[in-house]
Amino acid sequence: MTDFEGAPIGFVGLGIMGKPMARNLARAGYDLVIYNRSQDDIDTLLGEGSHFQAAASPREVAERSKAIITVLPDSPDVCDVVFAENGLLAALGAGHLLVDMSTIAPATAIEVDAAVRERAARALDAPVSGGDKGAIAGTLSIMAGGEAEDVQRAMPLFEAMGKTIVHVGAAGAGQMVKACNQMVVAITYAAVSEALVLGAKAGVDAAKIVQVLSGGLAASRVLELKGPNMIAHQFDPGFRIDLHRKDLAIALAAASANSVPVPATALVGQLFEALAAAGKGDLDHSALVTIYEELAHFTIGDVG
Repeated sequence: MTDFEGAPIGFVGLGIMGKPMARNLARAGYDLVIYNRSQDDIDTLLGEGSHFQAAASPREVAERSKAIITVLPDSPDVCDVVFAENGLLAALGAGHLLVDMSTIAPATAIEVDAAVRERAARALDAPVSGGDKGAIAGTLSIMAGGEAEDVQRAMPLFEAMGKTIVHVGAAGAGQMVKACNQMVVAITYAAVSEALVLGAKAGVDAAKIVQVLSGGLAASRVLELKGPNMIAHQFDPGFRIDLHRKDLAIALAAASANSVPVPATALVGQLFEALAAAGKGDLDHSALVTIYEELAHFTIGDVG
């Protein structure tokens, strides 16, 4: 357990990722005080047992807890939850630890850290990788930016939600590493999409392509977890195109700020923009394969 004075753990953001992460904390024995913009998600968890209590605002979450976890869609959402009139910041003080596990701009993470420190509290930016399946299984990869002592305070919480937990540097470093992660994932999706469409159009069973590639140097978690879904066109969102599109915009901005050319990321970013423009933003990011199918005038399911 933790050293947070026996108070419940605050949790703000109960979406595709946040809800299973909150459940895993409850399974580990923690009581949680929860807040979410959608009441339905709050009601779902309240119906699952006494480990969950509801708060009427982010500020109330902070008033009733010492450690607060946020899992929100984007930088503006984090700023609203932290800085708004009924936000977390107004109730933070000595002993509080804010752990933002959203994926946001590194500059926003640094801004939040500075504001929290002015209140004598502490903050970590600790975004995650592993998708909804990793969130459900409690096997997320967690990349934490902030002070080492704060990472250690949060470690029991991290261990309830993740498997690979790495302190990557100072405030903002967690978000920078997450941007790098999202670049690799997006480019891998593009590579897998190209390979599957080429092989299938040439007459090879796409499932056999996945089987063979998964056993060699081309193996990847994207291929393993999403290859069959891409073939079957099962695009129920584990991670939405619109969110990955946002993450690539963060990565491209970071690259520009650091004078680093990232041409492959820029190209794949434009493909995600095209998916969004086609009204596919709510689909899983594995739906990137559909762009390649359209370009090739071929659907994988037509063969194999």
